[in-house]
Amino acid sequence: MSRTTQAPPSLIPRARPPSRILTTFTAGVVLLDALLLTYGGLALHRTMLVAWGGVFFVAAALIVVGWRRYRQRMQDLERERYELRAEVESIRDLLHSIHLHN
Repeated sequence: MSRTTQAPPSLIPRARPPSRILTTFTAGVVLLDALLLTYGGLALHRTMLVAWGGVFFVAAALIVVGWRRYRQRMQDLERERYELRAEVESIRDLLHSIHLHN
């Protein structure tokens, strides 16, 4: 059984990083809602609208924080995948050097 050669890591196509467009749009809409609720609550002297505006401000911040954490986790997984691939290659080379071709 012959061993196929793999392309060097520089030639392996990398997965496209996740787009920020949807997250930015979502955070923007939630932030706009927060501003409008807060402004409406202050203009109409309605404390519940101001409170909901605060809730929406917090939600917009959580969207941004969650997205950053997600991107960091994806980078960690990508790095671990390459480390695992290197380890598998070193085990293959070791087995190949002692003539265990399976």
